[in-house]
Amino acid sequence: MLFFAAPLPLYPMPMKNHTHSHSHDKSASFEPAHPMRFAAAKKSTWVSIFINLGLTIMQVLAGFFGKSQSLMADGLHSFADLLSDVLVLFANRHGNRHADANHPYGHARIETATSLILGVSLAALGIGLLIAAGIRLQHPENVQAVHPFTLFIATIALAAKEGMFRYMLAVAQRVRSQMLIANAWHARSDAASSLVVIVGIVGNLLGYTFLDLIAAAVVGVMIAHMGIKFSLDALKELVDTGLDEEEVRAIRHTLKSTPGVLGLHELRTRKMADNALVDAHIMVDPKISVSEGHYIAEAARAAVLREHHVVDVMVHIDPEDDAVAKPNASLPSREVLFKHLADHFGNACDLNHHRVILHYLSGKVDAEILLESGSHLSHTEFVKLQTKCESLSADDLYFRKIQIYQHAAPK
Repeated sequence: MLFFAAPLPLYPMPMKNHTHSHSHDKSASFEPAHPMRFAAAKKSTWVSIFINLGLTIMQVLAGFFGKSQSLMADGLHSFADLLSDVLVLFANRHGNRHADANHPYGHARIETATSLILGVSLAALGIGLLIAAGIRLQHPENVQAVHPFTLFIATIALAAKEGMFRYMLAVAQRVRSQMLIANAWHARSDAASSLVVIVGIVGNLLGYTFLDLIAAAVVGVMIAHMGIKFSLDALKELVDTGLDEEEVRAIRHTLKSTPGVLGLHELRTRKMADNALVDAHIMVDPKISVSEGHYIAEAARAAVLREHHVVDVMVHIDPEDDAVAKPNASLPSREVLFKHLADHFGNACDLNHHRVILHYLSGKVDAEILLESGSHLSHTEFVKLQTKCESLSADDLYFRKIQIYQHAAPK
């Protein structure tokens, strides 16, 4: 049984030793594992930071002086976006670091942890805004009419957030970043909340003053819903949830289509940020050489890496289907088997001077003994040795079949 770890062509993660680097060298020596994705994420996130900073100041001040609770809530939403953008910058930098001794699979799950923090923060903010709006709605007589200027500010916020969503989604899809896609849809939820704010402000200006608070409550619900969704998605990844059934079927088909693969079992997958890790047990002809089994395993892993969004593949080679039971686990090692044969053969054949191939199959051992050319066994001695092999394998505890060959096999 052999294991082969796949190379990482999509996001190479060479092991680097930084133990001799000084602390002031760390930022200068940083090299992202995927430079294009890192640069795109950094640029789009800085754009979002500047826009959210401007919107936060504008919405909170306009909402406070214009008596609009919904606009202030939307301003706090923009402030939460600002904080989340800072987290995204942190995750983008540290999640793109190469693998090291402590993180042999890389640092991609820093993005996942960041998404979890972002989701929890949004859920807490949304629930807080909802509670605040509910408390104020209990005293509708205290609700004031908003200033018309707040409608203008809300419209500007809506246009800015919708534009930011379209820009960030295009970047995220181009570099295939789950974290950036989540951040883009977060911007779309911001645009939706700004639309709700506009409706609430218009209703307030038309005399239905309570609609502004209703809009603030709806914004809170939208923020909380998005936060809970992000948190659940991140948690699924952190507990090693597998890929969806369709993708698993596609990976299974790719492995089974590899020439030399006779069967497949124990296929396992798990997400890691925007990629996946795959473990698989493939069956090959039990009588082929180790090098040919290695070749088949490499061909199988290369096909998965080439045709699927997978960052690493571990291929386990089996000579038979042992998915349910491990029938060969109790069989002895080569040394013990050699001693067992020597006890029966005596001086007729010194196995240490011949090539012996052992096949552990279905709870028994099939042996092939290839006599070297220098053994000089006569025909009578050879026949006698064959007879001993046949009688031993007839009811032996370990051996099912022992075949002996007079001619030397090439090495």
